[in-house]
Amino acid sequence: MTSKLFEKNRKKILSQMDDNSIFIIFSKKEEETITSQKYNVNRNYYYASGVLEFENIVVLAKLNNKESEAIYINPYDEFKAKWVGAPLSKEEVSSLSGIKVIRYLDTFNENINRLLPLVQNVYLDLDNTDINSYMSEDEQFAKKIKDKYPWINIKNGKALFKNARTIKDIEEIEEIKKAIAITNEGLKAIMANLGEKYEYQIESYFDQAIKYNGATGYAFPTIAASGKNATCLHYGNNNCIAKNGDLILFDLGASVNMYCSDITRTYPISCKFTERQKEIYNIVLKGQELILNSAKPGLTTRDLNNILVEYYAKELKRIGLIKEDNEVSKYYYHGVSHHMGLDCHDLCDYGSLKPGCVISNEPGLYIEEENIGIRIEDDILITEDGAINLSADIIRTVEDIEKFILESRK
Repeated sequence: MTSKLFEKNRKKILSQMDDNSIFIIFSKKEEETITSQKYNVNRNYYYASGVLEFENIVVLAKLNNKESEAIYINPYDEFKAKWVGAPLSKEEVSSLSGIKVIRYLDTFNENINRLLPLVQNVYLDLDNTDINSYMSEDEQFAKKIKDKYPWINIKNGKALFKNARTIKDIEEIEEIKKAIAITNEGLKAIMANLGEKYEYQIESYFDQAIKYNGATGYAFPTIAASGKNATCLHYGNNNCIAKNGDLILFDLGASVNMYCSDITRTYPISCKFTERQKEIYNIVLKGQELILNSAKPGLTTRDLNNILVEYYAKELKRIGLIKEDNEVSKYYYHGVSHHMGLDCHDLCDYGSLKPGCVISNEPGLYIEEENIGIRIEDDILITEDGAINLSADIIRTVEDIEKFILESRK
């Protein structure tokens, strides 16, 4: 990824800021993350900088309609360099981000104190959290500003990122496509090793394959759900034995440079679908094709879900599973789409779809009394006049899945 992308990203944010304002974007303190992996930095900070490093701060300013940008970074620390690695140099940060003004963190307070008396608004990346939850770094900083400069308006800049991140740049789409291609390799490894094993044992083939093929992380924890477990949408134990005759549902995704894939496939443990499994699977597959062919600018994800529910009502009546339209919710109980990008469920403006939006296409049916849970999920790009399937290379038909599994055993 080039610094040009992150320069454009910052322009998207600056263009939405009021005049005489600054936006302070913290990368996140290392101790606030689940692990110390660099890929856990604040996604909005990364979107604005392209730098994977904790404790850094990006400051965007618009004063008298003149825009400026700076980034504050860790200085070199010989002790830290020996134990966990040296921080990025000013030259490296400039190359990654395209930001020219690079200062060390120990100058941040001095410079920000010089700016604050000049501004009317300070934007911070604030989350909507419970009033009783601990104060984030942004919330603590907001309190300091209001205590010292009560006339300054504190504005939540997350809305600016939602608007900017809704439509993906071509470079972002390419990263998502890389993540999808690696996920495909992981799914091939899974299909080649299906059998009566623990769910986590089958899952492990995915882990090895995506790491081998260059994934920089996981988009989210893998769901490996066999039999009845697949009727629980967010099943995560992955510790039951997958039995012959059952299906196993995998909802998973590799990530590359923070950009996520989100794919779901459902496979037969014993290599072949039963007639009933095939019947339900093909209803879901046709529903997925309907959504792909229906998606276009101007519609919302809610519109797409309504299209799917209407289709399901007809199909489930046809096979005798339901009698009334409102019974669909007994067997389908989630939305068909969400936006994707730096987060698996990406920040977005939740409005009508626009060209450049990347969304999931994930119809499913869950029949607990028959131990059948089927979901088929792909990642699609909204274009000027429709949508294209970015994960079209990942096989999905009953015939192709059975053929691949059987051939992998020869």
